[in-house]
Amino acid sequence: MARHRTGTKFDLEIDRREVPALKTHKMALGEGGTNLFAAGVADMDFKVADVVLEAMQKRLNHGIFGYEAVPDGLLPALCDWQMRRHNWALDAGDILRAPNVLNILAIAASLFTDAGDGVIVQPPVFFDFYDILQENGRQVVPNPLILKNGHYTIDFNGLEELSANPKNKMLYLCNPHNPVGRVWSATELRKLGDICARHNVLVVSDEIHGDITFEGHPYTPFASLGAAYADNAITALSPAKSFNIAACCSAFTVISNAAKRHAFLVENSRLTVNKNNSFASVAMQAAYAAGDDWLDDVLHYISGNLALLRKRLVAFDTVEMIEPQGTFLVWLDFRKLGLTPDGLTGFLRKQAGWAVTRGQAFGQQGESFARLNIACRRAKLDKALDSLETALRNLKA
Repeated sequence: MARHRTGTKFDLEIDRREVPALKTHKMALGEGGTNLFAAGVADMDFKVADVVLEAMQKRLNHGIFGYEAVPDGLLPALCDWQMRRHNWALDAGDILRAPNVLNILAIAASLFTDAGDGVIVQPPVFFDFYDILQENGRQVVPNPLILKNGHYTIDFNGLEELSANPKNKMLYLCNPHNPVGRVWSATELRKLGDICARHNVLVVSDEIHGDITFEGHPYTPFASLGAAYADNAITALSPAKSFNIAACCSAFTVISNAAKRHAFLVENSRLTVNKNNSFASVAMQAAYAAGDDWLDDVLHYISGNLALLRKRLVAFDTVEMIEPQGTFLVWLDFRKLGLTPDGLTGFLRKQAGWAVTRGQAFGQQGESFARLNIACRRAKLDKALDSLETALRNLKA
């Protein structure tokens, strides 16, 4: 178990504007957004684990950066990680490399559906799902989550109906779910998997947030449920979120079905998606091999931030938090303010000084919501909540 050492290392202020970090770049903040509370882009404001930095420094010191093969220890490190953290017995032979998770989703849609086919998504859901499908000429088929008493669940009846349509050949699963923070239980995943298998709907599961869950809500890899589920699944994995290395890592495609894996391998070759980045390799191997303590400490710190947010929101009475079971992203409900979606964005930006992700980006079900990233210094979050409290008070007045 983690020792939960002091949060001092995560309280360190590091100016992310010293590099072209997307979170603090005008691409994300817009013109005139320099002084906003940058809490939109889904990465952490925390310095990465020492074991990762040391591994990258050692590789840098070697001084030669020619073409490289995959290090012998990388896939074993990934497999060991999944087993000890999530009790998932991965077969290294089922794993392919990929530049990133979105690449995996795009190739899966391109390979296993045809132009005009439907791909089921469960909004409000990660906005890039929509972009990938639209840019590849696939139909986005919404199976909206059900929100009741501050808790989201899957609409299984709706999923059954949609899956029965032979034009709908694939489902994009977000496990854990971004932005609502649900960590789907094994029971829920089995029910979803049974419906999809019954109707020949392939499950493509984005599990990039799998390592980031809170106490009492263990992550269940969809493909770990059993051979039948794994045979009808393509899983996208990456340590990008877990270890805050999105700019210097890649991803892994897990495919148990031999025919589908071969098709994916051939497509990777056709698209030349088969080059290795030396820094990504050493960063990922170090993280998986020896990053447990750092991640446990991060989860402890983020839990503290969540506790702060929960406590502060009680006093606001007009803003409600959808209690997250995982991820460092929090789905906030601003419907009581009675603002239009654009009005809410303007209020948060101009009055509260917040640059968060607009809820409507995740589908129409996200209107009047916003996604807040709490993987930041606690003092920074507390100050931002002060600003929101003042803005709410002024709005009410």
